[in-house]
Amino acid sequence: MAFIIGAATYPIDGYEKTGIERLLYLERIMSGEIKGELPPPGARKSIADIKLKLNGSRGDSLQEILSPDPELQKEVDAIFSTLDPSYSVGILDITEGRPIRYAQRKQNVGYQPGSVGKLAVLAGLFSELERLYPDSFTKRQELLREREVYGGRWVIPNQHNVPIYNPETGHYERRYVRQDDRFSLYEWTDHMISVSSNAAASVMWRECILMRAFGEEYPSLREEEAEEYFKTTPKKELAQIAVSIVNDPLRTIGITTNEWRLGRFFTREAANIVPPSGGSTGTTLGMMKFLVSMEKGEIVDPKSSLEMKRILYQTDRRIRYAASPALTNAAVYFKSGSLYKCQQEEGFKCGKYMGNVYNYMNSVAIVEHPDGRTYLAVLMSNVLRQNSSSDHYTLATRIDRLIK
Repeated sequence: MAFIIGAATYPIDGYEKTGIERLLYLERIMSGEIKGELPPPGARKSIADIKLKLNGSRGDSLQEILSPDPELQKEVDAIFSTLDPSYSVGILDITEGRPIRYAQRKQNVGYQPGSVGKLAVLAGLFSELERLYPDSFTKRQELLREREVYGGRWVIPNQHNVPIYNPETGHYERRYVRQDDRFSLYEWTDHMISVSSNAAASVMWRECILMRAFGEEYPSLREEEAEEYFKTTPKKELAQIAVSIVNDPLRTIGITTNEWRLGRFFTREAANIVPPSGGSTGTTLGMMKFLVSMEKGEIVDPKSSLEMKRILYQTDRRIRYAASPALTNAAVYFKSGSLYKCQQEEGFKCGKYMGNVYNYMNSVAIVEHPDGRTYLAVLMSNVLRQNSSSDHYTLATRIDRLIK
């Protein structure tokens, strides 16, 4: 049993650039044109306000994750000393004007990454776009905005509603993705990250495979041709291409196989078409390396890294770690994931995120406060039989206090 959730992302003024219609809906709420819930203050940044924080000399000096800072490490150890021993954490303070400080706990312990693994699909997408258009980021964005693709059986099953807005009629709804849905690549990507749609993640991973297979023919590829490709290509070959797409970008930035790998599609039907290979695992160290590389502009190239950061920017309801009131005024770039499994146990009743076989809950976050405080945090846990959401929420407040 798996449930993976997220929160809506991308700067609200990004509609013209991306064509993501959800953003136009939020833009109209912000202007007062239509009624709706306003996003928190920290979620109202413009595209122009979002910048990479380590793409200069500070990033050059950070060749690898630093050894723990003694004082920060002592404070982090105190926070986690009374919590479940399964907790793993990494915290990197990159506030301008201060020395870079790092603290960690069990950073090399492997966990099932759950929906945080969709960040590997995101990196794979921008890597494949660079293959198609190595000399033009503008063309990469045009393809994301203009190309619409179908859902098909790849979306089965899915548990997450996606936001759908019709600018002409003003109709807004949240519903499950259907097989006959067609969205642009940008919108599928937004669904994958913003509400953590498993259906959207499988569709985007599929499209990355097609980009690799068809190259310059991809932008005009017809659905019938795509279906034929998956019917006639040996499954072993499909699996090899799939894992290469999502894992090679991680290896390029120095994340090892044991630190983070993705080996299985996010929906059952997609996994029937492209079989799993190699398993999935993640560590707080691997995911911290990912965040650092993104802030340094090293995931594919600086423009791709910046666009990935925009896609991770929260502009709607915040959950778990990101829901802490201490972060209300902060910009938060965030992905959450969970995966749990239950079995019969006397005296225990299973519930959401309360697995007694495994119960993974993970968060990655970049936090930027108006006063300049900036830090990266990765939190992973496997606390059995209880929903750890409130613990993550509380930990975010305590970690934020340390950085202050």
